[in-house]
Amino acid sequence: MRRTTPVIILVIGILFLIVDFWPKLSVPNFTDPSGGSRVLETKLGLDLVGGLQVVYSLQPVNGVEPDAGALSTTQTIIENRVNSTGVAEPVVQTQGSDRIIVELPNAKNPDEIRALLVQTGKLDFIPLPPAEYGTQSTPGTYQAVEGQPLPTTETPLFGGDQIDQAFATTDQTGLRAVGFRLKSTGSQLFATYTKAHVGEYFAIVLDGNVVSAPVIQSAITGGQGIISGGSTGFTAAEMNNLITVLNYGSLPFPLKEESSTEIGATLAGFSLDRILLAAAIAVLLVFLFMLVYYRLPGLMACLALIYYALLVLAIFRLIPVTLTLAGIAGFVLSIGMAVDANILIFERMKEELRSGKMLNSAMEAGFNRAWNSILDSNVSTLITATILYLFGSATIRGFALVLIIGVLCSMFTAITVTRTILRWVVNHEWARVPRLYGLREEEFKARTVLAGRRGEARTGA
Repeated sequence: MRRTTPVIILVIGILFLIVDFWPKLSVPNFTDPSGGSRVLETKLGLDLVGGLQVVYSLQPVNGVEPDAGALSTTQTIIENRVNSTGVAEPVVQTQGSDRIIVELPNAKNPDEIRALLVQTGKLDFIPLPPAEYGTQSTPGTYQAVEGQPLPTTETPLFGGDQIDQAFATTDQTGLRAVGFRLKSTGSQLFATYTKAHVGEYFAIVLDGNVVSAPVIQSAITGGQGIISGGSTGFTAAEMNNLITVLNYGSLPFPLKEESSTEIGATLAGFSLDRILLAAAIAVLLVFLFMLVYYRLPGLMACLALIYYALLVLAIFRLIPVTLTLAGIAGFVLSIGMAVDANILIFERMKEELRSGKMLNSAMEAGFNRAWNSILDSNVSTLITATILYLFGSATIRGFALVLIIGVLCSMFTAITVTRTILRWVVNHEWARVPRLYGLREEEFKARTVLAGRRGEARTGA
């Protein structure tokens, strides 16, 4: 494994250099149910690049005013819907008793997102009377109702609350469609109705408009079905929006857009360049300390930290992670964690050298004996960051995610990359100088005496 480790590190480094700097590099888009690819880019948050702010108000229904519970439920649904569109770290806040403020960082399709947010998401499965809408043998006028308000007062068989999961699929002609899986009650009702009405039509109605009016070709007993997009199918955006609405539920009250405002960066006049400059200064000070205090091992640690920075940036672009001010702070903090691991290793290495061990043995012992302390500190940080990610707000979750990625990568670079570089360096004669490790000649005295005694013992033998 030792022989292949440098090759693996080099290959990983080359791959991530390509991810970091290759212009307009495309990768498969796994977050898009319809497939496709996306161009890799570094996403920046609302506090760095600005974005769109939209204010919504909850509208009363049948004289019933929204309460605090409805406001909180609406906030959660909106945040889930926005996250599903690829806008990372949206800021969704409540104001008063009926207002919700949505901030979208650098959104590329704000109009589509706004249209998605105001959908009530009220879904109904409504039987269509054969006398009005025909049967499979006599189609009647069923096609005319697709995409239009349903001109009937038929009682819904069941509502969207009976949908357990919605997902992307295709219909019998290969066009985009939305598959759904029903809960137990809806599955039983659907099976009973479809068994008795084979050849007739029923309507799938979303917010009062007919999305699809399919024919019942056989009894549907498995609790699964599809919503087709008519003769032309759904577009990718329509399919994804419908899946989002069905999966995250209907809004308890309809929304009305009160205002929409383009906003700039919110960091009190600080520009992105200043933020990056501050982060660079912090990192350079860390490098300076490592070089001055630990000399040659410190230089190896700095090289490993540069490798670490390229690695983390590539992961940010691949996931992708939206970088906010909090995220940059988490990244700088993770660099501190990586340096902390190196300090533990190098201090143990110095102790081993002072106790009389040879350079190679002292280095290996330093890594091995510092491992438990490094593992404990990093695991405790990961536990804290995980709790912040699970229970924090959007901004806190961004900080926590960056910190988790950074800590995991720092453990790899501190233990594997630094160790591999040092193993190569200490095998060279020019590297076996005490001052290169921040030690005085007399601190190597014990090692010299011990080495001499071993040589005398071998001669005597």
